[in-house]
Amino acid sequence: MALQLDLFSDFLVPDKLRPAPASPPTPAKDSVQKDEVRPLAPPPSTFVNTSNKRRILIQDYLLEYDLQRSKRRSIGFLINEDGLRITAPRWVTIADIETAIHEKQSWILRKLTERRDRTQRQLEPKMHWKDGAKLPYLGGEITLQIAPASVSGTHFLADQGTLIINLPANAGEQQLKDRVQAWLQQEAKRVFNERLPVFAEKLNVRYQSMALSAATTRWGSCTSQGKIRLNWRLIHFSPMIIDYVVAHELAHLREMNHSPRFWATVQSVFPDFELARNKLRQHASADLPAF
Repeated sequence: MALQLDLFSDFLVPDKLRPAPASPPTPAKDSVQKDEVRPLAPPPSTFVNTSNKRRILIQDYLLEYDLQRSKRRSIGFLINEDGLRITAPRWVTIADIETAIHEKQSWILRKLTERRDRTQRQLEPKMHWKDGAKLPYLGGEITLQIAPASVSGTHFLADQGTLIINLPANAGEQQLKDRVQAWLQQEAKRVFNERLPVFAEKLNVRYQSMALSAATTRWGSCTSQGKIRLNWRLIHFSPMIIDYVVAHELAHLREMNHSPRFWATVQSVFPDFELARNKLRQHASADLPAF
């Protein structure tokens, strides 16, 4: 079964079930309000309309999906901004498609929930670069404090969770961003250089070098020569996530692939790698401060 685990969508509509009416239920309209309750006749089944939209009840949720028929040879799942889309061969029955949905329901519901949460976060106010602003750091938050000074400088009060930025009185927003970014990159290099030797020893491997990366689609990389690159934006995340990425890249020095043997290698030094990997996947670049 082919699965496309790309994007997520807020398409879960909780349905408070009530006894079905004696007469056959009227198919739901195309436009359904989030709080609306539609009666369903048992057993749970799908309803078809002319726009290929169908509905199925799974785990007390009325899930709507778009069914597309194609010449492909397997059932494909794609979750995007419009919700769940299923592509299936013309000869596959609706019953088979619904069976496939039930088999993958945990993944579908989890990803739809993640999409909903991500959309909600994107609706929240963006960070304002000013005195008192909050900045994500090592899974928590620190507060920016701007202190006028003739010479630029940065000082972190760990016990207070405050990053003091010394800036000239006429400094602009971009100068503040540059100072904060420089400090975060310095912190990232410090933390990475502390954690790399720990996991290199556990894995009994040797790496040649470590460099910071600013890639937009990759958290880390490793070459067969032992050159490690780690995205400095990882400094925003918890130490658990940082350790996972570090262990992941170093494990490539034993397995230059993503085979079962590779994941077993990661698990041997980082047993909770699946939890950390899922948490990392929930993050999007849009959630992080824009520099």
